[in-house]
Parts: sequence; structure tokens; C-alpha cells
Amino acid sequence: MRSFRLRKARNLAWTAICGLAVVAALLPLLSLLWLVVSKGGAGLSPRFFVDLPAPIGEPGGGVGNAIAGTLLMVGMASLLAVPVGVGAGVFLAEKGDGKVGSVVRFTTEVLSGVPSIVVGIVAYGLVVVPMKRFSALAGALSLALLMVPPLARAAEEFVRLVPSTLREASLALGVAQWRTSLRVVLRTALPGLLTAVLLAVARAAGETAPLLFTALNNQYWNARPDQPTASLTVQIFNYAISPYEDWHRKAWTAALVLLLLVGALNLFARVLARGRLRGAR
Repeated sequence: MRSFRLRKARNLAWTAICGLAVVAALLPLLSLLWLVVSKGGAGLSPRFFVDLPAPIGEPGGGVGNAIAGTLLMVGMASLLAVPVGVGAGVFLAEKGDGKVGSVVRFTTEVLSGVPSIVVGIVAYGLVVVPMKRFSALAGALSLALLMVPPLARAAEEFVRLVPSTLREASLALGVAQWRTSLRVVLRTALPGLLTAVLLAVARAAGETAPLLFTALNNQYWNARPDQPTASLTVQIFNYAISPYEDWHRKAWTAALVLLLLVGALNLFARVLARGRLRGAR
């Protein structure tokens, strides 16, 4: 009886310690969310999503061009990174036990640890210097380089979760291995792969340093990939370092917009992941 009470007391103590750890981890996040919402919520309006930035001293203005530029560059980055990242992940899961797989896995791990500002400098040397101009294409390339490593690692894990019996059944029916990987393995792992893609997109949408070296900024609408393009993160940076109080308020509102965008992507990814786990059960 005494040992049972001792175990129960220990269980309650460790439960309380874990609860305190969770609260300690949530407090900075909640304080950050409250700070952004309280300071940026006042300037949030439908016009803020569609208007161009207003000149200094003029009321109104928005970040419509920055939202469009972010969508443009993240979209182009996804077109570049998703096939490479998912393909690398599938290769590592299916054929990654050899020397080539070790090289690919090591390269992915190294790239995942490279600071984003270094990636921006690399994209500057590869694209901006030869083109002799900042551009959305250079920004998309830098974001794609940041998206590939997490995509490859997540895709590998999700493909490995596919039951081996599905592969064996397909191969036993005479289906070629490459066709099995495309039509059986990838189709089964598709919800997880979509989750990985959305998380990589959310990360790319929140990057600032690479875009300072590649896309720079633009105060107007731009749909050409070979021209400087605005982005939400760079717009927030420019507003935040300015000496004008009005721009500081707009920086908080733009930060709230970015937070809502990234939060929506993460929430959608969580919903897909939950559906994936239910399907696996």
C-alpha cells in the first residue's frame, strides 16, 4: 500500500512538472501572438490587403503588392522545390541504402543547416550578378533552396510509412517498380506529402534575409519574374526600420497578415496530417 502511494505521488509530481513545462513553452508563444494582434489588429481592414503602400505622411495604404509578390515567389519556388524535394525523398526511401543515397542524405542534412542569409548570398551570385538586376526569379531560387531539405526529409519519412505489403503486392502482380512507386507508394503517401509541402511553403513565406539579396523590393504591382518584386517579409522589415510611427503601425499590421497566412497554412497541414493518421488506422 505504501509503495502504491509513493508511485502515485511520483506520478502526480511528474505530471505537474510536465504541465509546468508546457505552460513555460506556451507563454512566449502566447505573448508574441498577443503582441502582434494587439498592435496590428487596429490597422487591419479589407483595403490593407489590396492597396499599394502609401507615401510618407499620407493616410491609408496597404500591402497588396507585397502579398502578390510573396505568392508569386513562393509559387515559383514551389514549382522548383517540390519535384526535387519529393523526388529526393522517394529515392532515399526506396533506393537510399547505397552510396548515392548516403551522399544525397548527407547533402540534404548539410543544406538544412545552412543559414538562410547564406542561401540568399548564393542566389545573389548565381542569378542576380549574371542578370545584373534583382528579380522575383532570384528570390524564388533562394526560397526553393530552403524548401528542398525539409521536403526531402519529410517525404522520405512519409514514404517509409507506406506498408511494404502494398509494394510487394504490386510487384507480385507484375507491375514495374517505377510504376509501383508512382501509382501505389506515392498515392498512399499523398496526404503526408501534401502536409510536408504546406509546411515547406509556410517556412518559405516567412523568410526575409534571402529576399533582401535577391528580390529586393518594389513599391508597385509587378508580375514579371525578371524584375524586383515586393514581399511581405521585406515590406515589414522596411517599415520596422523606418523612423516613422505610421510605418511602425503598418509593420505590425503586415506582421499580423503574415502570421495569419503562415498560421492558415500550418493549420491546413495539421488537418491533412490528422487525416493521414486516421487513414493509417
